[in-house]
Amino acid sequence: MGKIIIFDTTLRDGEQAPGASLNPEEKLEIAHALTELGVDVIEAGFPISSKGDLESVQQIAKAIKGPIICGLARAIKADIDAAAEAVKYSRKPRIHVFLATSKIHMQYKLKKAEDEILRLAVESVKYAKKFCPDIEFSPEDAARTERNFLYRVVEAVIEAGATTVNIPDTVGYSEPAEFGSVIRGIRESVPNIDKAVISVHCHNDLGLAVANSLEAVKNGARQVECTINGIGERAGNAAMEEIVMSIKTRPDIYPALETSINTSQIHKVSRLVSKLTGFVVAPNKAVVGGNAFRHESGIHQDGVLKERSTYEIIKPEDVGFTGRGIVLGKHSGRHALNERLKELGFSLSAEQLDKINGRFKALADKKKNIFDDDLVSIVEDEIRIIKPVWKLESFAINSGTNIVPAAEVSLKYKNKLCSAKSSGDGPVDACFKAIDKITGVKGELQDYRIEAVTKGKDALGEVSLKLKAKGKLVTATGSSTDIIESSVRAYINALNKIESL
Repeated sequence: MGKIIIFDTTLRDGEQAPGASLNPEEKLEIAHALTELGVDVIEAGFPISSKGDLESVQQIAKAIKGPIICGLARAIKADIDAAAEAVKYSRKPRIHVFLATSKIHMQYKLKKAEDEILRLAVESVKYAKKFCPDIEFSPEDAARTERNFLYRVVEAVIEAGATTVNIPDTVGYSEPAEFGSVIRGIRESVPNIDKAVISVHCHNDLGLAVANSLEAVKNGARQVECTINGIGERAGNAAMEEIVMSIKTRPDIYPALETSINTSQIHKVSRLVSKLTGFVVAPNKAVVGGNAFRHESGIHQDGVLKERSTYEIIKPEDVGFTGRGIVLGKHSGRHALNERLKELGFSLSAEQLDKINGRFKALADKKKNIFDDDLVSIVEDEIRIIKPVWKLESFAINSGTNIVPAAEVSLKYKNKLCSAKSSGDGPVDACFKAIDKITGVKGELQDYRIEAVTKGKDALGEVSLKLKAKGKLVTATGSSTDIIESSVRAYINALNKIESL
């Protein structure tokens, strides 16, 4: 079987999506999840961009075993130095150097001629090669680069020591037949191409990132750069889950090709990235959307009940959808709860299980039926807190028609109980203002969303918000059957994140 290398850039290109902001602990958590998922390469960041990004890549390089850990660098010595410093702790380090090669980029951005671009590309690869043997080179905007010049650049960087040549459709301009011909042209026109892996990195500006990536695979590309849920700059990147499942589902189109991805982990990792970035996955999103395996039409329901393959080309369990409820209630013990959480993919410490069990018991007293999504939401809410500086003790609100909403909130801080009262435009605003009084931190709410994550009138409600305070922007979530409590928990989680940064 031929191997398609899965290069995940969720932590680099994915985090560059406007509004996505991950702290080092969250990045490491995603890196561990990507390792369990089975990705081959993790592009952990752009080390020269900030001291924090360099340290985050270092942390991942030290902690993650298995995948190649990659750092991005421009064709500049300082960038390459930073990338080398960041990935040197990995057992499998890679430096990824890029330099624009299209006429529009050379003329307006770099203001350099072809010969100078060629020289800089070769020099940067040779310089990076001094630090580690695994060097990837990307001719940025390759899809709009003049073909013969692209071939010259690819040949030269391979000669200089590049082991992977990545062909980006940087602005998502190509369409499949055109992009496939670029890859085919490289295979046929670059004499030393057999000494390097051909990679592709497609953007989704015209909604063609996955289609272009798959066409490239058909034409000889053996590494695909992608992100979880397709997040990334502008309209995003090629979605990993769609590429992987396309190759797995259509062996007739991709004969003798496979990836190393453990597809049963896809849904879990998709949800994790969604929660930590604050980007909600659209219900109709392929493979991981909430409606991806739901059937409302009577004709479809009848067909699926008789034979699943009539309307399902992917088994839900193959990507980690369990599709069933569980029998757990207020009389269930810690052991039963722990076993179910293990089935859902969570391995918790005794201390974490104690916290989850407390939240579970409280929820079981409030609602009759508890579903898997309830448990997942509780776990994600409870263990996301980096440093529990502030902890919710209680809150009470007074609100109604012709009443100015008011709230009283009590928080624990270092085993000390602190309380404050406040009014607001609504009960949520009143609670937030009371929390601000207690903490002394003035938070600026940038985004606020409520989503029902389970079924029924007593559904578990999840609040996702973005909060700016102390010059930092974080995303946090909170869940409860009470949307006011969900909001309060999310706000406190956000403040705890800010305190931990």
